[in-house]
Amino acid sequence: MTKYVLNSGGIKNQPELKKKFHQELVKDLGNNTKFVLCNFAQGREYWEAKFQSYCNAIREDMPTKSMPTFELAMPDIFVEQCRNAEIIYFHGGDGDLLHYWMNQYDLKSLFENKVVATNSASSDMLATSFWTCDWRKCADGLAILPIKFIPHFESNFGDTDPRGPIDWRKAYGELGAYGDTSLPIHALKEGEFVVFEK
Repeated sequence: MTKYVLNSGGIKNQPELKKKFHQELVKDLGNNTKFVLCNFAQGREYWEAKFQSYCNAIREDMPTKSMPTFELAMPDIFVEQCRNAEIIYFHGGDGDLLHYWMNQYDLKSLFENKVVATNSASSDMLATSFWTCDWRKCADGLAILPIKFIPHFESNFGDTDPRGPIDWRKAYGELGAYGDTSLPIHALKEGEFVVFEK
């Protein structure tokens, strides 16, 4: 069974939800879980610097006896890294950049019997369709899950943008009318997460 844990993003600003999210990832896995942290949605020059801060954030939220280990995902060995890990954690960033990398892999096979955790743009990636805060429009995800997704819902994401604040109700309506209208919409506020098992 594969477990998908999709977070809306803005997790660092919601410490209680962040802790619940991180603990959900290791639930029922024992004390020595192996993480692969994937920063493919971010510029290559940031991967190592962000890796350490992500490791520290996860470690501080772990149950008392938990001693996770972490490996930084690298494209040329990503398949092997995923094979050896229990949790594959994709951080947020640029959705187009993430799609570029992830289109190179057989994700359903890669994710089989793993815990797959996502944040913001990487949650969009798993959905069939989504509404992107960056481009303020609907787009197609990789359809790993039969859902529609809106990250950062009703947050102040974009308030300092020259385009003005996001009209969240309009965004919700646009996504509802986009693509397969029978799919459920998961519009999560910052820090919130949803779990799927299949």
